[in-house]
Amino acid sequence: MKTNDLHIALPSSKSISNRWLVLNYLMGNAYVLRNLSPSDDTALLQTLLGQLKRGTTTSFMCGNAGAVARFMMAVLALTPGEWTLDGDERLRQRPMAPLIEALRSMGCPIQCLGNEGYLPVHLTGYMPKYKMTELDPSESSQYVSAMLLAGPLLPQGLTLTLTDRAASRPYIDMTLKVLSSAGIRTSVSANQRVYRVWPLDNALRRKQAVDMERDWTSASYIYAAAALLPGFRMRMQGLSLSTSCQGDRVTAEIFQHLGVVTREVRSPYRKEVRSITVEGTSEYLSSLEYNFIDCPDLMPTVLVTCAALGVKARLKGVKNLRVKESDRIHALSEELGKMGCHITQTDTEVRLSKANLTPKEPVNVHGDHRIAMAFGVLTLRYPDLIIENPECVSKSFPNFWEQINLIKQSVQLAAEKA
Repeated sequence: MKTNDLHIALPSSKSISNRWLVLNYLMGNAYVLRNLSPSDDTALLQTLLGQLKRGTTTSFMCGNAGAVARFMMAVLALTPGEWTLDGDERLRQRPMAPLIEALRSMGCPIQCLGNEGYLPVHLTGYMPKYKMTELDPSESSQYVSAMLLAGPLLPQGLTLTLTDRAASRPYIDMTLKVLSSAGIRTSVSANQRVYRVWPLDNALRRKQAVDMERDWTSASYIYAAAALLPGFRMRMQGLSLSTSCQGDRVTAEIFQHLGVVTREVRSPYRKEVRSITVEGTSEYLSSLEYNFIDCPDLMPTVLVTCAALGVKARLKGVKNLRVKESDRIHALSEELGKMGCHITQTDTEVRLSKANLTPKEPVNVHGDHRIAMAFGVLTLRYPDLIIENPECVSKSFPNFWEQINLIKQSVQLAAEKA
């Protein structure tokens, strides 16, 4: 269907891709995985699982990929052998204790080689006698997903009790969806504290293809672009609000408050949603309040967009952003501060006062792909703005700059025709 919309090419979801990679490995590659994420994290996980399968190494390096490290820790803990798991300096600062303690309580020997509760660790692969354990998920839902993905390996399956409210809970729902799609039986209690996974014996081991969804988190940067370019409409294939298992589809809800209209586009033949369009309207709230406890990756994009639009913001549920690829609260405060914004912060929220954004200095992205992309969108409005270490976006959205340049060219072309 031909339209005048600018078509944006999004990567597939790395969160979905990584879950399917782990599960498919455990199931003996029972599925054909199509359209895997092109991200560095997914490529790294593929490499590590391949090395484990071939037995070419006993030492696994995870860079600064937190989810990869946590997923690999659970897999290695249940795989016979002696293993070492490590990462770069930043990953060594990111917490692992809840996952380590959960595995230890099941009888898995894990020794921290540096600081207790952090990488590097030495694991003695062991099939535990106990099928029940508990875990504190308040720092990261990745601990829970790691355990749930490894649970089908256990002869009796796994019963996992959460001792607190989980951060980023939609990612746990995503994990359950992937397990269910592979025919593995799961259940969750009404209060979402007790999870049960049945063993692989009950799985449907069919050689069939699985297509990965496009990534809603990556779409958030295109929403930010739409907010900064009112009247300019863009289309993203492979996204759906109604059928996606990704929690970050709340991007559409959040950016509606910032003047962006979302429309689902249905196939004229199959009547199913095939894409969405986004368009800014210049009609947005003067202040925004939102809790990001379930969608923390969206917070940097929303905060920078608010700053660019002159919108006051009170953003809650941000505590865990301090233990991501960077301390994102510090990074945002420092870089927006250079642009004339006044930000106050507590352990649980960030407040942005209304200000006129005046970018003058290069943006230090603090080695963080999401900081780079959140500020990268600003180059649509401030073309002379320099983003340092721009290549770090390959961690999740390798063609990000290509899409930003495509938007710039299309806007310029439209201006010349006007």
